[in-house]
Amino acid sequence: MTGSTRIWDGLSIPAPGTYRLDPAHKRIGFLARHMMVSPVRGEFRDATAQILVAEDPLRSTIEATIQAASLDTASTDRDTHLRSADFLDVEAFPTLEYRSTGIARLEKTDPIFYWAKLKNHRLGRRAGPESAAPASPATARFVLAGELTVKGITRAVDLQVEFGGARRDPYGQDIFGFSATAEINREDYGLVWNVALESGGVLVGKSVRIEIAGEAIRQA
Repeated sequence: MTGSTRIWDGLSIPAPGTYRLDPAHKRIGFLARHMMVSPVRGEFRDATAQILVAEDPLRSTIEATIQAASLDTASTDRDTHLRSADFLDVEAFPTLEYRSTGIARLEKTDPIFYWAKLKNHRLGRRAGPESAAPASPATARFVLAGELTVKGITRAVDLQVEFGGARRDPYGQDIFGFSATAEINREDYGLVWNVALESGGVLVGKSVRIEIAGEAIRQA
């Protein structure tokens, strides 16, 4: 077996190979708004994913399958409704699918952190040893382009991915961690059920935030 990591573009990344999502270290979550004011979070407990890390990491791919009936929002009545034909219709469409179509690394310097650089900058001092280039980062951000299929409807969805680092764990397994987010409109997938509120707005928000966190293990 090759080493567990390698250096690419100044970043320590996993060695090429097939990786699978670790069931014990994952969260496939979502967030939507109730009554236009309060966030409701949920997750799918049962999901699998296979990640093929390529020699050229920007040619890596991922395929994921989510069991729709494993939805859990900590409310039995709400979960039953979300599994019904009003929403996911899990009997007719038992799975949600995601397949990547491309990947790109974002700029190493994020403008959102510019204020922090200004705050820590010592005005009037010349550059010295403390201004030297930092060591290779352990994390980085990517955009994963792909297609999400829900209720038989496929739409393009780009995931904003943060790569969390790669290493060999105490059990000799090669692993890497990641998190990802995206925003989708549920009505794009035929999930159009709603109730108009007398005060204005609707009972269930149309925008859904996808929240993913996971760890992938290299397969022998």
